[in-house]
Amino acid sequence: MSTGIRWILPAREDGTAVARLVNDARIAPWAAEILVRRGLSEPEVAAKFLKPMLRTLSDPFLLPEMDAATARILAAVEKRERIVLYGDYDVDGVTSLTLLTRLLRAYGAEVATFLPHRVDEGYGLSADGVARCVEEHRPQLLIAVDCGTTSVAEISHLRESGVDVIVLDHHEPKDEMPPAVAIVNPKVRSAKRGVRNEEGANDAANHSALRTPHSAFEYLCSAGIAFKVAHALLKRQPIAGFDIKDLLDLAAIGTVADVVPLVEENRIFVRAGLDRIPQSRWPGVRALVEVAGLRAPLRAVDIGFGIGPRLNAAGRLDSATAALELLLTDDPARAQSLARSLDQQNRERRAIEDEVLGKAGAQIIGAYDPAGDAAIVVGDAGWHPGVVGIVASRLLRRYHRPTFVIGFDAMGIGKGSGRSIEGFSLVAALTRCAPLLEKFGGHEMAAGLTMRQENFAAFRETFAQAAREMIAPENLQRALRLDAELRLAEVNLNLLDEHDALQPFGTANHQPVFFTRGVTLSGEPRMMKDKHWSFNFRHARAEGGAIRAQCRGVWWNAAEEILPPLPWDIAYTVSRNEWNGRVDAQLELRGVRAAAM
Repeated sequence: MSTGIRWILPAREDGTAVARLVNDARIAPWAAEILVRRGLSEPEVAAKFLKPMLRTLSDPFLLPEMDAATARILAAVEKRERIVLYGDYDVDGVTSLTLLTRLLRAYGAEVATFLPHRVDEGYGLSADGVARCVEEHRPQLLIAVDCGTTSVAEISHLRESGVDVIVLDHHEPKDEMPPAVAIVNPKVRSAKRGVRNEEGANDAANHSALRTPHSAFEYLCSAGIAFKVAHALLKRQPIAGFDIKDLLDLAAIGTVADVVPLVEENRIFVRAGLDRIPQSRWPGVRALVEVAGLRAPLRAVDIGFGIGPRLNAAGRLDSATAALELLLTDDPARAQSLARSLDQQNRERRAIEDEVLGKAGAQIIGAYDPAGDAAIVVGDAGWHPGVVGIVASRLLRRYHRPTFVIGFDAMGIGKGSGRSIEGFSLVAALTRCAPLLEKFGGHEMAAGLTMRQENFAAFRETFAQAAREMIAPENLQRALRLDAELRLAEVNLNLLDEHDALQPFGTANHQPVFFTRGVTLSGEPRMMKDKHWSFNFRHARAEGGAIRAQCRGVWWNAAEEILPPLPWDIAYTVSRNEWNGRVDAQLELRGVRAAAM
């Protein structure tokens, strides 16, 4: 909804820095202002941002414990040990397992993959999942991918059973660390973890967890870490004919789907990977592009709303095995069959999601006080654990409050997923609630938990109290942060070209939101499909008093919006509208208000 949203106008930036970028980078002033505002004021830094190059990727051995991890993996390859890649069932986990499996098989390794069952075994290195994995595969080296940083008991048990464990993960550490051979996690400071003493022997006596302050790689997800591991392995032991660039599409898909910041090396992975996806070497990736109806050039949003949900569908409802098989198969016909099956499962997922959303919304109605409630916690028996995260995201967008959605099984065990707003760490809040939880983990903005139903009411109150104390009042009000002011005459194909140079858009590099003051309409607004507004805008006042500069705009899913009297100030993003061979710039509205006089 547009009503009640604060419009936050951009602050004036250093005019000297903006002018230098305009001159050196040959970009428009609005683009230069955005780059300066995002900390990219130096011309050489801005140049790397605008043209991310693979050759600027850093040395992978800068990641913590990479040397120990790659040495142990290559030793296992040489000795023909049984290697098991144990992953998470989301897109980040599945793409990471695929990437590493492709590489290790190129080395000739004996490698198996294992994905836990979401409902029966739960996330990560659970006791049940580890037990089944060991029974099925009898690993000598287990590589935990996208999980394991907090699995002290499970990794201790594996070690006592003679199984070495390497952890490749990006989740937040807790106070105690597991006795793994290596933990390649940018959020863990390995120098004090006690992995190796000065003589190089394993020393598991001291596993104090320390978070690395301002780590250079904290933005990586597990797919990015897996790519860095692959890079490190190939630096140590190259494979004739193996091109690491063939793994970039997998790294890009995992990075976008895991909603990590699209900055620095993530930006390089995604920009390069998007270019490779339509002609991917892997039949499964090409089949996903086809079944999702995508066409080049692809954008990050195509992964987020086209490829990602289909890969996630299997793991949300049952087992992610089909998604992993799709990405690993070399048979195009099999890939097509699996992609169509995942597409159907995604449709089923949406139906279940809508049902849970309706029930969650019914709980909120009448109980939610926007003036006094800083958080939302809903839950009930029978809610499918595979959709609680998506429902939490949708409730967050609707109410702008940190939200947890929890589904309880017949035994009263609940699995929940949370999403947060800017300025509120879910992990910090859950730490306050720890006595009420069986386990929890995640990031500042997204987290998961397991709890008993008898603790639900107490958890809801404790979490709500944490939110009241930790969230600044201004962060509870929706805000529309504007990036640059334009005249309608500036919205053209040249602007779109400069706009596209800022791609890929996502977390920490959001799509610019422009605003224009004092516009009016040519003709009446038109409602499309009873959901969307369509407008033909023109500037009411232009230089010299002439009326010129017209532009088409749409406002998606805005049927309930009340349009104020003209003239308007409008906030919008820009996109290319292609129709009948013609390409035009189009405004996609984010907000409308009566023009400020």
